[in-house]
Amino acid sequence: MRNTVRYPVEGANSLWQLYKTVSFWKVAKNFAVIQMARYTPFLKMKNWLYRNLLGVEVGEETAFALMVMLDVMYPELVSVGRNSIIGYNTTILAHEYLTNEYRLGRVIIGDNVMIGANSTLLPGITIGDNAVVAAGSLVNRDVPPGAFVGGNPIRIIRMPQEQQQEAGKHDQNREVDELNEIDDLTTILH
Repeated sequence: MRNTVRYPVEGANSLWQLYKTVSFWKVAKNFAVIQMARYTPFLKMKNWLYRNLLGVEVGEETAFALMVMLDVMYPELVSVGRNSIIGYNTTILAHEYLTNEYRLGRVIIGDNVMIGANSTLLPGITIGDNAVVAAGSLVNRDVPPGAFVGGNPIRIIRMPQEQQQEAGKHDQNREVDELNEIDDLTTILH
């Protein structure tokens, strides 16, 4: 379950009542800053814009690729840890406007996280340190640290223990192959 706060509305749908929930001027400023950041190839400049003009927590050496779309209404609810990569055209939402309510939720992305291109992150989720999100994924729930997830909606493809076990099997297979090569050479020489 995502960690969001629900705000019921009466009458017209919540998006129709947008400027009762957030200032027009805030949205206009955020939109201009985000559009500038989406097209600039300068990573330090993007991080500066996000930190200083939008209130986003951005860790050192984090990279936002071209066309990343941060939440226009509540970007201050997004935080990204150190040395993470947010892939091309990824959308990060901290709000949802529905027919009878709107919801807000923090999006917390840990350190050393890789988010593949064209992914969508919904409000109220946390992506743990060292996690990998495959390209084109819909992140609709929390991602454990070190997990490799993908799909629409996401599912866990591999956990860190499995990755270590696979690496160990690979090393064992390589050692067996090397021993077999030595045996082959010994047979040829005799």
